Amino acid sequence: MSQFNVTAARSKFPALTQDQIFFDNAGGSQTLGAVVDSICHYLTNNNVQLGATYRVGKLATARYNEGFAAAAKYVNAQEDEIVFGSSTTQLFRNLSYALEFKEGDEIIVSSIDHEANIAPWVDLAARNKLTLKWWTPAKSMSPKLLPSDLEALLTPKTRLVTCTHASNILGTISDIKAIASTVHTKVPGALVCVDGVAYAPHRPLDLADLGVDVYCFSWYKVYGPHISMMYARQSTTQQPQNMRSLGHFFKGGATLDEKLGLAGASYELLQAVPPVVEYLAENGGWSDLVAHEHVLQKTLLDYLASKPDVFTVIGETTADSTARVPTVSFLVKSWNAQTFVETVEKATNFGFRWGAFYSNRLAYDLLGLEQDGVVRISMVHYNTVEEVKGIIAAIEKAISQ
Repeated sequence: MSQFNVTAARSKFPALTQDQIFFDNAGGSQTLGAVVDSICHYLTNNNVQLGATYRVGKLATARYNEGFAAAAKYVNAQEDEIVFGSSTTQLFRNLSYALEFKEGDEIIVSSIDHEANIAPWVDLAARNKLTLKWWTPAKSMSPKLLPSDLEALLTPKTRLVTCTHASNILGTISDIKAIASTVHTKVPGALVCVDGVAYAPHRPLDLADLGVDVYCFSWYKVYGPHISMMYARQSTTQQPQNMRSLGHFFKGGATLDEKLGLAGASYELLQAVPPVVEYLAENGGWSDLVAHEHVLQKTLLDYLASKPDVFTVIGETTADSTARVPTVSFLVKSWNAQTFVETVEKATNFGFRWGAFYSNRLAYDLLGLEQDGVVRISMVHYNTVEEVKGIIAAIEKAISQ
């Protein structure tokens, strides 16, 4: 049993005091009070353009630089290897215009990803006359991205492989370290580009250790401000044959920010990243958070498994924390997902979701779901076991009607 102090953690999130129980965290977590305070302080005291030499200008620049430094350290990267932007969708799109490929080069795209990590590459292949290959797992209710399936798609012409670290529907964790190793061993010059949005709220990140070339996630799903961040290791950014700069001609293009940033990083939001990093470091460490989330997902998954004639879990059915994160999607026999969610919500204060969550190719093409998709209950560490038991009771009442 986890020793995590969930009451202490919840006290750091102002939104949790209201009469709403949040089980839609995969769409965006609640924000730390320290982040809210930091943004307010910046806008009140330091809201000027960066780079000036007067007192407030220096303070603004210092706060911005502190945000960059904290974020880079958090993912074990250098500051010139990261860039901030308005969304992961935007950063991937920027990257697709910066990467340099030749006609006939091959790119491999995972079909179970969020569209943010699919659409830019489909468009890039069409623009540059590249060969687009789909990395599609075998059809099942729990498809997985396996290095063995990927290996058969790799050739000397492979230049890019894209995939998700964890699906925002399946909750399943991909073995990114093994995937990156497979790609780099067979095709040393190929790039591995990973969407970490659904994974980052639940686990620490050491991107140097993972061995990926590009990784992107959103801080607003990791208890912070509505801003996203991309990492690209130096070997990717510093080779002209890999990446051109989208920045102004008089910028050197020596950093990822100069290449891809396009002034897309809101100052007040970027400088509010350090409180998130501090919270995650101070709050008992990631092992306690993971252990607590294990209890949450096990409680829900055990209930769903107890009624196999009623519920079909989409993704891993195990509660093993090495296999999945606590984003749990399922179908309910004799109910469409929208009606089921709205029925429970009308009678309770639980907030959860139905839909395909921008993973339309996974939901409709691979899983063959109806247009209203799945029921999704997505938990994070500030949720309580009592809340999970409460929504289970509400679900039980709905299916008994």
